[in-house]
Amino acid sequence: MKASFFRHTLNFIMPGKTSRDVLSKKDSWFLVLKDAKSFGIGECSIIPGLSLDNIHEIELKLKQVCNAISKGEQINYESYNQFPAVKFAIETAHKGIEGFDTPFHLFNSDFSNNEKGIPINGLIWMGDITFMKKQIKSKLDNGFNCLKLKVGSLEFESEINLLKNLRKEFSKKDLEIRLDANGAFSNETALEKLKRLSDFSIHSIEQPIKPKQFSEMAKICELSPLPIALDEELIGVNLSSERQKLLDIIKPDFLILKPSLLGGFKDSNEWIHFAEKRNIKWWATSALESNVGLNAIAQWVATKENNLRQGLGTGMLFSNNIQSPLETEGDELVLKNDRSWDLNFFNKNI
Repeated sequence: MKASFFRHTLNFIMPGKTSRDVLSKKDSWFLVLKDAKSFGIGECSIIPGLSLDNIHEIELKLKQVCNAISKGEQINYESYNQFPAVKFAIETAHKGIEGFDTPFHLFNSDFSNNEKGIPINGLIWMGDITFMKKQIKSKLDNGFNCLKLKVGSLEFESEINLLKNLRKEFSKKDLEIRLDANGAFSNETALEKLKRLSDFSIHSIEQPIKPKQFSEMAKICELSPLPIALDEELIGVNLSSERQKLLDIIKPDFLILKPSLLGGFKDSNEWIHFAEKRNIKWWATSALESNVGLNAIAQWVATKENNLRQGLGTGMLFSNNIQSPLETEGDELVLKNDRSWDLNFFNKNI
């Protein structure tokens, strides 16, 4: 088996703003495995400042992977625990080459067989009020009835007014609102802000304070009038015992699973196992992968019995994404029978 990789820079159609950063472009690396009969492709997607992977060592690690695979050596996944995006790429590429009829058919389900869509939320990036209202209108016009709003970088009263106006027009029954603070609230003001936000029938809020503050987050989960979802909190927690300890101490309502940031499907499956034993619900989101990574995550999610809306509507964010059968129809992610993968993109880069 031969292994190689290449880099592709994804350009955002419009800058994506969170409380951490403003993104106008991001890099992904594609690991390609080839044997005499087939090939597999895995994506290594990095979000600077969030991913555990050291971006300056990514190519060195991928070279090590390629050398080992080309020599026929077994990959020790645990040795890449500090590089979860690399682990995700290896796992996905192997599934592609070992899988079904094409390198992109990784899991078997009604979704992967083009028979059923995956319900998703509409993502609203931070920005000034006019910009956010424009995004909201566009999502609602396109049929979304669940929106995820990034909060925490605007003046708090402006965000309150935006939610107030949104709720005046759309009831809880008509529109599910999720919030994501990306750790923007201070420990001192978080509970007060959560109390005020609870006036607007919010489904949940992700990561209200910065991660790695177990006792503070546990207190917030206990006292918050809003359901709390953990996201960044899960990154870098690699041991099974540490994962269980985190859930037992913090006791969140939801987990947000990003396989690229958690080490792939095996690690994400373990989080699900531990969460469901504790009656903690979950949903998956992308980590701003191209359509390659998004396709893999969507196919994996589709094999689960999960009726929550997933955060997988990110393929449309990039001006130079890879052509694929993935498409958003209303508030669902679907695979279209009449569209195919752009194999030339990979052939010219291998």
